[in-house]
Formats: sequence, C-alpha cells, structure tokens
Amino acid sequence: MIHKDESLRIRIVTYNVHKCRGMDGRTHPERIASVLERMNPDIAALQEVIGAGPRGPGQDERISQRLGMASVLAPARMLRGHFYGNALLSRIPIHHHTVFDLSENGLEPRLLQRVDLSFQGHRIHLYNAHLGTSQRERGRQAIKLIHFLSDPSVRGPKILVGDFNEWRKGPATRLLAEAFQGFSLLPFLKWRRTYPGILPIFHLDHIYYRGPVEVLKVEVPRTLSTLIASDHMPIMMELRISVKK
Repeated sequence: MIHKDESLRIRIVTYNVHKCRGMDGRTHPERIASVLERMNPDIAALQEVIGAGPRGPGQDERISQRLGMASVLAPARMLRGHFYGNALLSRIPIHHHTVFDLSENGLEPRLLQRVDLSFQGHRIHLYNAHLGTSQRERGRQAIKLIHFLSDPSVRGPKILVGDFNEWRKGPATRLLAEAFQGFSLLPFLKWRRTYPGILPIFHLDHIYYRGPVEVLKVEVPRTLSTLIASDHMPIMMELRISVKK
C-alpha cells in the first residue's frame, strides 16, 4: 500500500468512534473494526476511545488486534475506571509517541497526540487532536496547537487530523488555516459532512499539514455500517508525501 519511489503514498483515516457506541445504542468495538477494515488504512487516528481498565483491555487494543495494527493510546482522563482519550493505530513502524496538554481550566481535559512514524529512514509526524466544545476554548487550543506543531526540532512532514468540533469558520479554523496548509473537502466529496452519523449535517473533522504533502483522494463512505457505528463518519485520505532519496 505504501510505494517508495520519489514519494510515499499513505492512507489515513480520522474517526471519532464515540466510545464505540453506535446510533443504535450498542457499544461494539468490533463494528468499528469492521468499518476500518473495509477502508484499509495505513494509519487510523481515533478520538473518544475507552482504553484499558479493571474490566479488561481497551477498545483500541480490541480494534488493533482485529486489524493487525500497532496501537498507542493517549488518555486525557479516566472514565469509569478506564483510560479515555485518543488512539492511533498504524501499520507503519512507530518510532516515538508523546502527548501535549490542550486542557483549559474547569473544562473537560483535552490533548494532542503526536506519533512519529518511521518508514525506510523517513520520519512522518502525525498529530491526532480532539478540541473542546466551546468556541473560546477552541481558540485557545488552536494557539497551543500551532505552538506544538511549529517546534523547529521536529523535522519532516507534519499532518494534523482529528475532531475540531467547529462546523463553521471559527477562531480555531482561522488560526490553523493561517499557520498550516489545509484543504476543502468540497472538490473531493459530494457528501463532505461527517456529524451526526445517521444524518450528517456538520463538518467537524479536518486535516491540516505542513511540508511536501499532497492530497490525492478523500472519501467519506456512506454505508449502513458507517452511518450507525458511531455518531461521526470516518474520513479516509490518501496522501502523497515527497521524500528525498
């Protein structure tokens, strides 16, 4: 799936899995795994994932085992005795994993997950975010995001995906669009909205990038399973990343 000539081609999915609780009220990690399996990504950036706890393994582990992918969880808080936050699943070797705090006082803890991926000597930096529900909160979080992503010591292509909780062009969207390259889903998709799952009317999930990255293809699969599996739709992006030989 990843071809090395003068570029890398990578399929990335960003997906808020809503604790694996579907629009039918059932919590079913294997259903999320089935959705991802059909999309066949190299990397899956997930939000709202319940991790390991006293009652057993986490949803990220169950999904990644089904798909044969490595997984790393970035917990923002505890939920009923389990870790809860973002997770990244990858077929590409994971070189490094770290977390940055995006939380605002008195509001739900939020974080930015960074995973450095290593492919044939090249580094790709994937950032997985889930911003807050308040416009003011998101504006402040966008400033933090820009600070973390602008670290000059982190070299190589940087790709930011996730649930930004902003369906209109608010402060977070404007700040991130000024600092990073982004793209509109309009040229790619007839159905570009991703929330809520059963009848999507809002576009909350986005991608931004910095470096030699080109978006080749974007899909929001509208099948019965994707409409029901979560309250968000997954977005699949095929990217071409230029590399130096």
